[in-house]
Amino acid sequence: MFKKILIANRGEIAVRIVRACRELGIRSVAVFSDVDRQSLHVRLADEAYPVGPAPSRESYLRIDKLMDVARRAGCDAVHPGYGFLAENAALPRACTDAGLTFIGPPAEAMEALGSKTAGRQLARRTEVPTVPGTNDPIENPAEAQALAQSMGYPVLLKAVAGGGGKGMRLVNADGEFSGAFRDASSEAMNAFGDARVYLEKYLEKPRHIEIQILADAHGRVVSLGERECSVQRRHQKVIEEAPSPIVTPDLRRKMGDAAVRLARSGGYVNAGTVEFLVDARLDFYFLEVNTRLQVEHPVTEQVTGLDLVKLQIAIAAGHRLPFAWETITPRGHAMEVRLYAEDPDNNFFPSPGKILSLHSPGGAGIRLDDGVYEGWTVPNDYDPLLSKLIAWGNSREETIARLRRALEEYAVTGIKTNAGLFRRILAEPDFRRSEIHTKWLDEMLRRPSSAIAAAPSAASEDSADAAAIAAAVWHATHNAAPAEQMSREEVSRWKLEGRRQQLDRTP
Repeated sequence: MFKKILIANRGEIAVRIVRACRELGIRSVAVFSDVDRQSLHVRLADEAYPVGPAPSRESYLRIDKLMDVARRAGCDAVHPGYGFLAENAALPRACTDAGLTFIGPPAEAMEALGSKTAGRQLARRTEVPTVPGTNDPIENPAEAQALAQSMGYPVLLKAVAGGGGKGMRLVNADGEFSGAFRDASSEAMNAFGDARVYLEKYLEKPRHIEIQILADAHGRVVSLGERECSVQRRHQKVIEEAPSPIVTPDLRRKMGDAAVRLARSGGYVNAGTVEFLVDARLDFYFLEVNTRLQVEHPVTEQVTGLDLVKLQIAIAAGHRLPFAWETITPRGHAMEVRLYAEDPDNNFFPSPGKILSLHSPGGAGIRLDDGVYEGWTVPNDYDPLLSKLIAWGNSREETIARLRRALEEYAVTGIKTNAGLFRRILAEPDFRRSEIHTKWLDEMLRRPSSAIAAAPSAASEDSADAAAIAAAVWHATHNAAPAEQMSREEVSRWKLEGRRQQLDRTP
């Protein structure tokens, strides 16, 4: 097993990897940009090194700086997390050149499957159904527009090296094409260092279902079942669950077979995800392969009892997978929401700033993968993901109930979050019946909220008075609290400060 692992990432995924390393008795090495010096992953890691200014292209995307840190710290392996360089084949090649083990797929497999166009070509050769579109990247906007016209609108422009909805644009008509092509290419270059895009036919109201795979270096490839990822905003997943409410045992087997066949054909090793679109007839089409750990991996962990990060590390160290596909069956139901520092009432603008107070939920079936703490300042330089809140239950209904309860307990001041949006989504009848698709959330957001829609029109006349009364009540309860309540608050703050100082002293 490895002695020391460099974590080439930041935020909650870096914290997740640090904790897995600590449980395995492996020392962890964090990297940080100037604005991340006080981040939680830096505080928790055994060692931490600066890698440059805030812009990711000058810090987290600098392979030369990462390799220098790994050499100075005496690391023997590198974990990329997700995002940044996680799907850039240059990183595993640099690790090989430096005598380090990359905790992920080989560079050749990453290029064969991680490239959206190469992945589509391999899928067609292995008889995995694909969405109609181009096989190769298109760098000429005029050529791309001519192909879109021949395919018929709507179409999707997608980044070849992309993921997470970045570098993706929906084009509904000819007049939108040139601007969409420019924006998709620019965003892809900024996010991944690769401006190339390809074209794909847009399917109306599909479900987004993905299969989690694991493959060791000894030829065993297994499917861990599916995740439902259809609740998306502008192609970015916001809620994931496992298992999918619409996937039958037969469909699970067929999709799993296709994912395993594709991974084996591409020489894949380590953890990866094969993504599909599923139509109303339950026909599925290959979408892409994410050659890394997914943001939503905890829901698979909750229903399988496996630790995917530890398995990634074990596979990279040369261990064999200790189980076969047939032994993996989902237990219960899990659901994850992504808590962002953003303002849903202001077009989801990022909400950076200092976290003045933070109360994390707990209780039966609740897990919180976080990367923040009370007193930390959320920067405006990166993806504003704060935490992932995961609920598990014996049924989908129990899971939703637990997640709603946990969201009511979650409280943060100093910044805005999207927690209220999730409370609204979980109360929506369509969501509770799982009558959703990839555009469902965008359509829901164009409607007034359930509370507003249900309220009588006359209610708005007294809104100013209601606001004044609420402010007065808040002022009275916070400035004239009984001594007993004030005493509890003082003790709570003392405990929090003590814990914070203890964390500061952790080597």
